[in-house]
This record gives sequence, structure tokens and C-alpha cells, in this order.
Amino acid sequence: MVRIVALVLSVVFQPLIMPTLVFGLLFFAVPQATTLPEAIKLRLFYLVTVATLFIPMVLLIGMRWSGLVRSLHFEEVKDRRIPFLVVTLFYLLTTLFLQQKSELDPILWQGMAVITAAVAFLTAVTFFWKMSAHMTGLGGLLAVVWVMGSYFTSFSVVYLLLLSLGLAGIVASARLYLDAHRPAEVYGGLLVGFIICWVGFTWIYS
Repeated sequence: MVRIVALVLSVVFQPLIMPTLVFGLLFFAVPQATTLPEAIKLRLFYLVTVATLFIPMVLLIGMRWSGLVRSLHFEEVKDRRIPFLVVTLFYLLTTLFLQQKSELDPILWQGMAVITAAVAFLTAVTFFWKMSAHMTGLGGLLAVVWVMGSYFTSFSVVYLLLLSLGLAGIVASARLYLDAHRPAEVYGGLLVGFIICWVGFTWIYS
């Protein structure tokens, strides 16, 4: 039963969902974080979700069905390289697409660029070490919550910060229980994700 719960947590809070959570935070939890009109926030949120979650997920499933990767759990380091490169490329293309839309708030492409930088660093590390992608994403989410609380005093950050910390702890425990990572790989991913996104979003709002 515990293993099933750990698997469910790993699937639900997979790394690809992190951009959706970050932009959901920027659009709805901290409305003043962007200058976007309320009328178009929901449509842009759907766009980000499709571009960063659903399409990459379909691509990864296609790789599994084609035999290009052996498992969607990516147990071995060598199984991660091509999928992570594909996701990095797709995130980069999404960033460039948003940058070209000059009528939109620059926070869209800048925020996406920071997330892409974290994914690119994770991908580079993957060529020699199995750093946790789950924890890289959650570390980034934690950093964004922290930065939003620092720059927007009207944002009640305490509960969301505790929720993010709790979620990171639960998912980390699940990954360790499943023997998907060693402790250093989990803590390393959390630290890398937090540092890159804290520096990046602090720069955006400075």
C-alpha cells in the first residue's frame, strides 16, 4: 500500500507539472505579479500547461512506445539523456515563442527562461549523475513561493510556503522509499532547483 502511494505521488507531482504550478501561482495566487489582464490569464495558463506538460508528456510516451526508452520511470542514467534533452529543447522553444509575443508581459518568457535554465542544468548533470528531477522541480517551486512572499507583501506566503515544504518532503520520501534515488541525488536536485529559480526570479523582480 505504501509503495502504491509513493508511486501515485511520483506520478502526480512529476517534474513536467512544475511550470504549470509556477504559472498558476503567478497568475492566480499572486495576481499583482504580472500586468496581464485578468481576462486572458486563464487562456495563457492553458497555453503554458499544454506547451510544458501535455505535449512533452505525449512525446515521452511516444518514445516509450517506440522503444527509444525502456521505461517512463527512467531508472538508469542513460535512459534519461534523450528524454531530458527533448524536454529541454521543447521548453527552450516555448520560451522563444513567448519572447516573440511582445504584447505579453515579459514575465512570461523570463519566468519560462528560468525554468528552462533549471531543466537544462538538470539535463547536463544527467550525463554523469542521476540527480532527482522531481526534487529539482519542487526546489524551483519552493524558490518561487519564497520570492513572491519577499516582493509582494499582500501575498500571504506562510501557508503556501509550508505547503510547498511539506510537499517537497513527502515527494522526497516517496522517491527514497521507491529506491529511485539516493539521498544525495534528492538533496542535490532540491538545492539546484531552489538556487536557480531563486536567483532567476529575484533577478526578474529586482
